[in-house]
Amino acid sequence: MKITFLGTCAGTEPMPDRRHTSFMIERGGKVYWFDAGAGCSYTAHLLDIDLLTVRAVFISHTHMDHIGGLANLLWDIRKLDGRQSDPQRRMAGKHLDLFIANLQVWQGIMQFLQGTEGQFAVDFTLQAQPYADGVVFDEDGFKVTALHNQHMGVPAAGEAWMSHSFLVEADGKRVVFSGDIKDVSELAPLLVDCDLLLAETGHHKVEDICVYAREKQVQRLGFLHHGRAILADPQGEAQKAHSIFGERVFLAEDGMHIDL
Repeated sequence: MKITFLGTCAGTEPMPDRRHTSFMIERGGKVYWFDAGAGCSYTAHLLDIDLLTVRAVFISHTHMDHIGGLANLLWDIRKLDGRQSDPQRRMAGKHLDLFIANLQVWQGIMQFLQGTEGQFAVDFTLQAQPYADGVVFDEDGFKVTALHNQHMGVPAAGEAWMSHSFLVEADGKRVVFSGDIKDVSELAPLLVDCDLLLAETGHHKVEDICVYAREKQVQRLGFLHHGRAILADPQGEAQKAHSIFGERVFLAEDGMHIDL
């Protein structure tokens, strides 16, 4: 598996050299997309990532810094598909799954797309589906499990949770993406034998996450969705993280790749 970070900034105003949160995992000739901050497909395409191999998109929650680039991602896939001359690489007959807890937001995105060129007519299947706690995707040895968190509050009785964290399992590795969380302890059920934790700092201190990840025996720790402390002093925050978690911690940058 290879992870590429397409956007590493929390929901701040635009920042130099950073876009809002998005990353993708390449495995077995397919791309699995996690969150879709503004400009994510632009960054991916300029990194020579083949958008026509996107198999599934997982949205942790529908705040703008996590979905602002979703419509553009789907539009870019359609545009690139239309310009592809090799029939073997076309999207025709393929299936793209989108996992999003709030279908009302998705319906709004589709209304927007259908007002663009060609009414967003595509020759592949695009299916959006809500999800809840548990396994949401399991195909070809790539498994994604969701766990709700309280970032968007506790839902009323009978209503669904709107914010989730994800566990990815493939090739004997376990990768946890925090999404946005109210408290780091919400991740505990996902952190058993965790090879890599990708944790947000938009709402938490680096040192608190490092201490918790060390207690849970996380093997490797990466920070994304950077909050203002990292944006203001990345070197200082990195030194702080290293002093607690050692050399197994990193601060993600836009365009950065890591192999697992």
